[in-house]
Amino acid sequence: MKSCGVSLATAAAAAAAFGDEEKKMAAGKASGESEEASPSLTAEEREALGGLDSRLFGFVRFHEDGARTKALLGKAVRCYESLILKAEGKVESDFFCQLGHFNLLLEDYPKALSAYQRYYSLQSDYWKNAAFLYGLGLVYFHYNAFQWAIKAFQEVLYVDPSFCRAKEIHLRLGLMFKVNTDYESSLKHFQLALVDCNPCTLSNAEIQFHIAHLYETQRKYHSAKEAYEQLLQTENLSAQVKATVLQQLGWMHHTVDLLGDKATKESYAIQYLQKSLEADPNSGQSWYFLGRLKRTLKAGYLQNITQLLTCCAVFMAPCLEGLHKGQSSHLAGPNGERPLSSTGPSQHLQAAGSGIQNQNGHPTLPSNSVTQGAALNHLSSHTATSGGQQGITLTKESKPSGNTSMVPETSRHAGETPNSAASVEGLPNHVHQVTADAVCSPSHGDSKSPGLLSSDNPQLSALLMGKANNNVGTGTCDKVNNIHPAVHTKTDNSVASSPSSAISTATPSPKSTEQTTTNSVTSLNSPHSGLHTINGEGMEESQSPMKTDLLLISHKPSPQIIPSMSVSIYPSSAEVLKACRNLGKNGLSNSSILLDKCPPPRPPSSPYPPLPKDKLNPPTPSIYLENKRDAFFPPLHQFCTNPNNPVTVIRGLAGALKLDLGLFSTKTLVEANNEHMVEVRTQLLQPADENWDPTGTKKIWHCESNRSHTTIAKYAQYQASSFQESLREENEKRSHHKDHSDSESTSSDNSGRRRKGPFKTIKFGTNIDLSDDKKWKLQLHELTKLPAFVRVVSAGNLLSHVGHTILGMNTVQLYMKVPGSRTPGHQENNNFCSVNINIGPGDCEWFVVPEGYWGVLNDFCEKNNLNFLMGSWWPNLEDLYEANVPVYRFIQRPGDLVWINAGTVHWVQAIGWCNNIAWNVGPLTACQYKLAVERYEWNKLQSVKSIVPMVHLSWNMARNIKVSDPKLFEMIKYCLLRTLKQCQTLREALTAAGKEIIWHGRTKEEPAHYCSICEVEVFDLLFVTNESNSRKTYIVHCQDCARKTSGNLENFVVLEQYKMEDLMQVYDQFTLAPPLPSSSS
Repeated sequence: MKSCGVSLATAAAAAAAFGDEEKKMAAGKASGESEEASPSLTAEEREALGGLDSRLFGFVRFHEDGARTKALLGKAVRCYESLILKAEGKVESDFFCQLGHFNLLLEDYPKALSAYQRYYSLQSDYWKNAAFLYGLGLVYFHYNAFQWAIKAFQEVLYVDPSFCRAKEIHLRLGLMFKVNTDYESSLKHFQLALVDCNPCTLSNAEIQFHIAHLYETQRKYHSAKEAYEQLLQTENLSAQVKATVLQQLGWMHHTVDLLGDKATKESYAIQYLQKSLEADPNSGQSWYFLGRLKRTLKAGYLQNITQLLTCCAVFMAPCLEGLHKGQSSHLAGPNGERPLSSTGPSQHLQAAGSGIQNQNGHPTLPSNSVTQGAALNHLSSHTATSGGQQGITLTKESKPSGNTSMVPETSRHAGETPNSAASVEGLPNHVHQVTADAVCSPSHGDSKSPGLLSSDNPQLSALLMGKANNNVGTGTCDKVNNIHPAVHTKTDNSVASSPSSAISTATPSPKSTEQTTTNSVTSLNSPHSGLHTINGEGMEESQSPMKTDLLLISHKPSPQIIPSMSVSIYPSSAEVLKACRNLGKNGLSNSSILLDKCPPPRPPSSPYPPLPKDKLNPPTPSIYLENKRDAFFPPLHQFCTNPNNPVTVIRGLAGALKLDLGLFSTKTLVEANNEHMVEVRTQLLQPADENWDPTGTKKIWHCESNRSHTTIAKYAQYQASSFQESLREENEKRSHHKDHSDSESTSSDNSGRRRKGPFKTIKFGTNIDLSDDKKWKLQLHELTKLPAFVRVVSAGNLLSHVGHTILGMNTVQLYMKVPGSRTPGHQENNNFCSVNINIGPGDCEWFVVPEGYWGVLNDFCEKNNLNFLMGSWWPNLEDLYEANVPVYRFIQRPGDLVWINAGTVHWVQAIGWCNNIAWNVGPLTACQYKLAVERYEWNKLQSVKSIVPMVHLSWNMARNIKVSDPKLFEMIKYCLLRTLKQCQTLREALTAAGKEIIWHGRTKEEPAHYCSICEVEVFDLLFVTNESNSRKTYIVHCQDCARKTSGNLENFVVLEQYKMEDLMQVYDQFTLAPPLPSSSS
């Protein structure tokens, strides 16, 4: 397992510094100085401290024998602070990192945050230190600063997928995403925690409880019931967990109508609650629920009152207090509801997901915000302290010092809070709701920040803060608590750190320990040419002028991490493999040529300077075609793929090419395949430029879009009836002499009138697969009339070289719409271009934002608790204009083709009744490849599967394509170099460990492989369970997930898909082709 803490070299340096300090003190005393002696550490104490860092948080016991460890940590903190004072802060940056770790283990969160901040400001490659990022995430988690905790934890897993506390990270990520209502992400991280066999502060049974409760929170009651019942079958289930599961089942049967008829439900509810009390007779909440249930049944409620008051006085007091609206956030839920019991771990677990009493005293279903807080309470009661045995003993209630908010700044915009009140309230280790002034404000520059001014010694506080020019904050905010790199003060305007962004397979990476430049890859990742580089390309090549200005005034460029040897992308494969020999059993190497690490990717900041307000509604680039010759004119291709044009509308394409769009009409589709599957999205009919909550009281970003399925025939019937209903409504309007001249767009009129009331529900037929060339032969053949650069399959289309089908990307998908049907905001998978043709008869309205602004939209999604990559969101145009984000807006008419360029953000609404067809295209350009790889790495950071397997695709490109563009060639070659090194490094490590590698090979059109656990791409060496291999089902794991499941890989076989000689041959034969002769036509 990789080391993820402060190195022994750092500890040795600290020891040497302390030794020098002792000599100085001795000399001072000898000369008669009256200086007071500073604390010092013995050699044994220094050695003991060498193994203490954030990884031990939650696993160190400070009672009994652990008291000595606590005393040692306290002494170490005093020594470090003394040393820092005497050196006037001029010490190695790792001193501050260690000081942060020690304070974290002592649960002194303000001091921990201060020390971590100083380390961040001094250490340019802080991101290499996984223990630092983990400790920082724990501090943010303590203060409920979930947005920043999530970022820190994600970066730990990105830089070190095999991090020893990955299970703790996934557990916390699951809980935070649950509070943020990102249930899909929450479930994924809970499941990742569950399969990890490493030690954890929660048992697997408790993690399974959180998964079951997640289903309940989503109102998936049958799934929740099944998960709870399955949990009850677990052997050696603790009494606390058993009691809580039974309590949840009892309350669900009482409140959920879907679980049966009333009499049966009430009977089961009483049985479950009684069994819960048998498992834990002191559960005040179970007594409370049983009493409420019996009161509802008017049967024996009074006889339970005595037991209720006896067992849950602590529980009931805050419940009653919670009815008072003036209560502080740590005593009341979002709506003045009762808080959660915090008298011990069992109460925390019992509180999770429980029914509550509303302000009027009537029974209600569990409130999501409160029950989520309860679930987080339960985790934090176990893991938010360093004490306790494996997270069972709660040693103390952690409280922030003082009344000032410790929540770090959560955005590059001053005054924003990390979570909504509903997310922060009701959680453990409470911090009063942060206000704009408390975090960072120009008019409150003198307000104290506990994260910085936390020490008892003002002089030390000043040293921890650093000088004014070292402050981490930007703009006018000098005292910013947040120190997380996502503030963008240390990064260039970039989402990735190298041209192919260190595109990596699922194998773990040894850490680069040196930072040098190289002459051989200047255009890739070296800043020494005097120009800032962005993802390996000079900024004049990869960014627009508005972005160039931002880079020239950036505070600090992100560290350019490149191999310590002069790594060239031109060495032979034999030289690469030679460097990978003799790595040792763990597969690590001191030579950074073997695996140079790159910083975690980050969204770009908004282009600078901002556009003036009159430039925020730019005209949409449009091309009007008159004949077939116009469609095949080469400049059309060049115009569409020009990065300066985020979108191009090709008007009249169908007419110019004489395309038979009738082949895609609803009538023809029904006749061809009426039982074909259709994915249906149920949405609210709203104005295209607005998005309201279901009550129509406020504008929001979340877009209602619930999924179900039907057939083409059934949706066609709905589409037709919707049109007939609209005709009837129109006739009624005319009969009442109401003058509505615009009869085409009824959606805007109707939605506008319903703005303050309930909206009409509509159904959108989406993602209809037309990949089967037998079922859709005529339709697919018609599309071969299109110019090569927009065809589904062509030699110049990267997606045609994947070698297998990716539904909806290198195949056609159909969309069947009624007015108001929405495709919510998104970028295409892996930032590929897309082609969309409107079949008609109605129009569609498009909204488009250039790729450079996706970071701004990502920020808006975070503020609105939405997942930018996976969530359903519809931007508020007022927000975008206020943030100086340009929006292209246009109408797509029947026969028009819309070309969405690489990385462009867009959202679409149907104005009339129409069908659309769409697919993705990958132009053979450096820009397209670069953006695809950047999104590949960003997806990995966000634990999202990349639909396009970029490593697999890159090797196929090297086999199939002659590349004459030097930039594209260098990026592809660099990817081959990295993956070749990774494959050989892993191969050497497995061989040294005595693990046999079995030849497996590949079949024709075999899809690329992904880890069945974490969903990262797995290239060449597949880790398959023994059982799966014997059954020939071949369920693939990456190495990291395989080792988390089976530390020594004894339950796995390793299958090889490529001979190293074959990969070497492809690598060596992939050379830069001569440029194509320029065409005069």
